[in-house]
Amino acid sequence: MKNVKKIVVALVFFVAATGFVNAQSKVAHINVQQLLSEMPEMIAAQAELKKLQETYRADLEGSMKEMQNKYTQYQNEAASKSAEENEKRAIELQGYDKNIKQAEQQAMQEMQKKQQELFAPISDKAKNAIDKVAAALGYDYVIDASPGLSLIVSKGKDLLPEVKQELGF
Repeated sequence: MKNVKKIVVALVFFVAATGFVNAQSKVAHINVQQLLSEMPEMIAAQAELKKLQETYRADLEGSMKEMQNKYTQYQNEAASKSAEENEKRAIELQGYDKNIKQAEQQAMQEMQKKQQELFAPISDKAKNAIDKVAAALGYDYVIDASPGLSLIVSKGKDLLPEVKQELGF
């Protein structure tokens, strides 16, 4: 009878110990910023955004140069024009300035919209790959180890190589 009690107690401790071990979650980490910056799709998206930004910049600089030329012309001709004409020209220049500022704001909004449009599917693709690799390797949690976030110790498994392989680069 004593042996049965010992076996039962040992069995209870064994079940409790294995339950405790199974209750612990496996945790890995990945630098998501690094992953995204190395994805070929992200590199292409950033190049497309840079090209669009340069187009907007060239348009705005052309408009600003045109306004500056008109300002210089109007300033040189101011002495030979009537006060009424000079006032009309000043109002015209203010209109150009207002239009340029509106175009600049619109360009910034369009750039942000385009960035979101380009980056969202790339971010989703990266997240799906991280989820797939984490599930395949049996990890319950994956912590973002990007600089500036709150990961202090990263002795655990880094999933970056596996996720890059999953994404094909």
